[in-house]
Amino acid sequence: MEFSPEGPKAIPLWVNGHAFLTVTDSFFDVINPATGEAIYRVPLCAESEATDAVGAAQAAQPAWAMMGLPARRLCLEKLGDALDRYTGHFAKMLMKECGFDEARATAEVVEAVAALRSSAVGETGVFGLVLDASRPLAGLAEAIAPDLMAGATVVVKPSLKAPAAVYALCELSGRAEWPAGVLNLMQGDTAAIAGLCAAGIDKLVYSGQAALGVQVGAIAEAAATPFEMKAG
Repeated sequence: MEFSPEGPKAIPLWVNGHAFLTVTDSFFDVINPATGEAIYRVPLCAESEATDAVGAAQAAQPAWAMMGLPARRLCLEKLGDALDRYTGHFAKMLMKECGFDEARATAEVVEAVAALRSSAVGETGVFGLVLDASRPLAGLAEAIAPDLMAGATVVVKPSLKAPAAVYALCELSGRAEWPAGVLNLMQGDTAAIAGLCAAGIDKLVYSGQAALGVQVGAIAEAAATPFEMKAG
């Protein structure tokens, strides 16, 4: 998808098991920190896109919970196996958008694979997850895997600085034949976070460094949405 002939390629949303294309008034350029080059664009979404993403998660949650733990564990293991096969591809994305060296980027993917293969079980519900750019892939997997195992469905709001690997993992879940709506993604900044809260999620989770988590928590508190902060 291109929003302009000259501009960098845009990363869409992932809603209800497929790429979700939207056009907004504003976009954010994702910069390669090593070169200063704008490598992607992401739309700055808000309440309408959050409503669509949360609605998909809410619709999918009962059937996902009814599948039973063994079936959900199999889905997570299949995604972990698929990510493992594409370790080099995901590491290159992390190097490009986060400025990681090859060793750190590869370790990030390995940690994400381990989290998806873990047998830990968390809480169920419909959750929103906000990420920073410190560990965009491993932080995602570690935050969502236990709750997905328990029967939760999720809408992820990745960092504007590091959206590509997160989107690619959502796309990989589709290839791994996950039920539509279990894992969703929306792009954006604080308006997107407020939109998730307004759309009626059961809990907002933040994974990353504490300073940004305080800001995310304030948005949740203003909306009277339960909030949990996890170390990134």
